[in-house]
Amino acid sequence: MNKKVQLQDLGNKDYKDTWDYQEELFKEIVDIKVQNRQSSSQLPTPNFLLYVEHPHVYTLGKSGDVSNLLLSEKQLEAKGATFYKINRGGDITYHGPGQIVGYPILDLENFFTDIHKYLRFLEEVIILTLAEYGLHGTRSEGETGVWFDVGTPFARKICAMGVRASRWVTMHGFALNVNADLGYFDNIIPCGIKGKAVTSMHVELRREVDEQEVKEKILKHFQNLFEAEIV
Repeated sequence: MNKKVQLQDLGNKDYKDTWDYQEELFKEIVDIKVQNRQSSSQLPTPNFLLYVEHPHVYTLGKSGDVSNLLLSEKQLEAKGATFYKINRGGDITYHGPGQIVGYPILDLENFFTDIHKYLRFLEEVIILTLAEYGLHGTRSEGETGVWFDVGTPFARKICAMGVRASRWVTMHGFALNVNADLGYFDNIIPCGIKGKAVTSMHVELRREVDEQEVKEKILKHFQNLFEAEIV
């Protein structure tokens, strides 16, 4: 089992270009797995964690409802935003500046073969990161991601998650609102859940947050939970 995870910070990168790159890495891992099954040699499969910040974009998961996007094509254009239907789980979400997006592209056979556990671990990484800032993030039953004040009228989501997995290889991941402009969420029904607000670390802490510092904390908790070696 190869528990080394190659970290790549892609900076600010177009959503479609990043999606294509994820697909390349995903295919690289799957091809090795297929080759291993067809031969006596057992080549180690690589793992990747991509950090990225996207220009304004809305993405709709394969089970999502396009009516949860409340903008026309012209309105999207006016806002400088793009829209993609993609192959992850979940409904609609927003990505943009001030948001830390993480895409773990892992061969789970290097860690554990349990998608439910994988999602709970991703949530835990974010929950532990938020705790370092004195913020109490929690799970909401039946709603993947990280929330505040679940079960109250003030419930609000700070981190969205949606993944795809095939042959135990993952792609897509999480989006943590750090200093994001939350006004862009007004143009969608986030994750298809009506009546639930969205928040950010900036709003909760009432100050600008150092995104590089948050990335380092996420990385620390990711490494500990997955017992991974970041390279």
